Parts: sequence; C-alpha cells; structure tokens
Amino acid sequence: MFEDKTLVCRDCGKEFVFTASEQQFFADKGFQNDPTRCHECRVARRNRENPNRAERQMYDVICDGCGATTQVPFQPKGDRPVYCRECFERNRNQQY
Repeated sequence: MFEDKTLVCRDCGKEFVFTASEQQFFADKGFQNDPTRCHECRVARRNRENPNRAERQMYDVICDGCGATTQVPFQPKGDRPVYCRECFERNRNQQY
C-alpha cells in the first residue's frame, strides 16, 4: 500500500527517505502530513527546544517469543516475559 518516498529536509536541504513502514506508522497515528525534517534535524531541534531532555536508556534483552536479541525501554525484572516488537504485536492482537 505504501512505497518509500524521498523527501527534502526543510532545515538542511538534504534528501531523506520516508519509508513505507514510517508512512504506515503515521497513518496509524492519524498524522496527515509527511515529515519536513530529516532524522538528524529533528533530533537537533528537539535538543535545542529542550536541552535538559534525557535520552531514554534502552536495555538489551532476548525475546521470550522468538529468541531474537532486541532492546526495550525498561529494565526487565524477570517476573514477566519480554518480547520483541513483532512478538509483542502478535500477542496483543491475539488477546483482543
């Protein structure tokens, strides 16, 4: 349904790819406009606007569903299974 698009950053003028999966994400969230800045310029703008913003710490884990190595934004305690994005989505869709 979606195809990769090449866009031009409004800040630096560099071309960047708006991937099909990013377009799907935007559609799922209800966003109607394509991004106007490349990843680097978005990060720089965020840091300029909020210099005290801390980067989110990520933790390396092994998915309990498929065994793949992945990262999660929380430190697992070991009392519950931890899944990669694909296994998490699959399990969530089966619950509802």
